[in-house]
Amino acid sequence: MHKIAILDDFQNTSLQFGNWDSLRKSADITVFTDHIDDEDALVERLQPYDILCVMRERTWFPRSVLSRLKNLKLLASTGPWNAAIDIEAADELGITVCGTASSLTAAAEHTWALILAAVRHIPREVSSFRNGGWQVSVGRDLSGKTIGLLGLGYSGSVTARVAQAFGMRTIAWSQNMTAESAARHGAQYVSKDELLASSDILSLHVRLSERTRNLIGAHELSLMQPHALLVNTARGPIVNEEALIVALNRKQIAGAAMDVFDVEPLPADHPYRSMDNVIATSHIGYVTEGSYEFYYGESVENIRAWIQGEPIRVLTADRREISYQTGTS
Repeated sequence: MHKIAILDDFQNTSLQFGNWDSLRKSADITVFTDHIDDEDALVERLQPYDILCVMRERTWFPRSVLSRLKNLKLLASTGPWNAAIDIEAADELGITVCGTASSLTAAAEHTWALILAAVRHIPREVSSFRNGGWQVSVGRDLSGKTIGLLGLGYSGSVTARVAQAFGMRTIAWSQNMTAESAARHGAQYVSKDELLASSDILSLHVRLSERTRNLIGAHELSLMQPHALLVNTARGPIVNEEALIVALNRKQIAGAAMDVFDVEPLPADHPYRSMDNVIATSHIGYVTEGSYEFYYGESVENIRAWIQGEPIRVLTADRREISYQTGTS
């Protein structure tokens, strides 16, 4: 019998998605709803398992962890790629890594949920309403304003289409972008400095890499307008956390709307939790029924195929990402 562990299932919903019962004749399945950061504790917990189903970048698997998991043979990762897995180490250790498709719209939809909540002061208005109050803020219009998109990939391009439906001017920049690629999504390509200085709303849509880590720091924040809103549904470390906290405390920018953080889950005493110009959610941009149907449904398929000796959707150092399947959430 194989031993499968499903990690970081915070909502305890993984078994609702995918045909896990089809694996029970050949595997025992354990679901963990908590999160472990400490490597020694993580290795101790996972030692018995030869198959791990892991959710995106919730738990990290560097070489130092993989090399100590002597029974591990398969990492079934959700999503078409996973920056938390050392693919080279997995290849060398003979650990198969598989990925899944992903919703193409979920993160962009959540981006707009945060933007609308911020510009119309929804959390404050809801709190007032529940406490018997009435109209405590004045919202901001979107039509005619400028949204700056740092990145125009699958999430950024969907965000651009919605912005244009609202009648917003759409500008964009990234390290690999051209005027032609921006124009294909109805956006105007500008320099990085112009993006920062001209955006009423700056929304981040690039992957985390060594090139994009701390891409927004103290200098970049100083170029933004005092009324500007920073929106991050990409990855926390793209923005220098210390610099953002300073900028928000000094009111250099109007506020931040975030779904991603340097450390997740975010510590209970983190400054973001008590700042009145921060709207934040707990990395739920991809936590939708549609996404989970892809993630867990195809993870079951990947595990079953591997058990049968015919692995599918395999990720290697030479092939780090599977092709996306168009999905909705």
